[in-house]
Amino acid sequence: MARSTSSNNWLREHVKDPYVHMAQKDGYRARAAYKLLEINDKDKLIRPGTVLADLGSAPGSWSQVAARIVGDKGRVFALDILPMNPIADVEFIQGDFREDEVLQQFIDLLGGRELDLVISDMAPNISGMSAMDQARSFHLCELALEFARDHLKPGGSFLVKVFQGSDFQPYLKSMRELFDEVLSRKPKASRDRSNEIYLLGKGRR
Repeated sequence: MARSTSSNNWLREHVKDPYVHMAQKDGYRARAAYKLLEINDKDKLIRPGTVLADLGSAPGSWSQVAARIVGDKGRVFALDILPMNPIADVEFIQGDFREDEVLQQFIDLLGGRELDLVISDMAPNISGMSAMDQARSFHLCELALEFARDHLKPGGSFLVKVFQGSDFQPYLKSMRELFDEVLSRKPKASRDRSNEIYLLGKGRR
């Protein structure tokens, strides 16, 4: 079956992408690792001893970054609808974050711990219909924010990928109601043509 023009373009871009080559060299499962590394260099979200949840974790590059930094005294709990190969010192549940039963399993895994940090790189399967994709994306963002509200300790932080669109301002307002400070980050590893940005809430009230 012939590849579409868009998939050929993606493949060509992927092969030339310096972050793809860096990920292979550094042992990360995806180029997304460098988005988190850059944000963490700036904002010091993950430290030795941090206890965090990684939502939308597969294939696992953010969990790899986190596990390497938190060390023996920290904990990394990960969740994704897709399978994820095991990572040392990362506790993973596979399931749909939108389902109450899966969410409860994940909450049980936390064992009553309050989290220092919630990170979410979740995105829906893209249908190509922008209005629908936008709505699905922000639904996941809202669920992630709700999870952060319920499980972050006071003063904790929340990092979430969002796509700029009609739901952006209401979502930003919701974050500002929960956190002392809300910042936006566009790491260099984000592709220029992508309208993704990361919102960072610091100081959970």
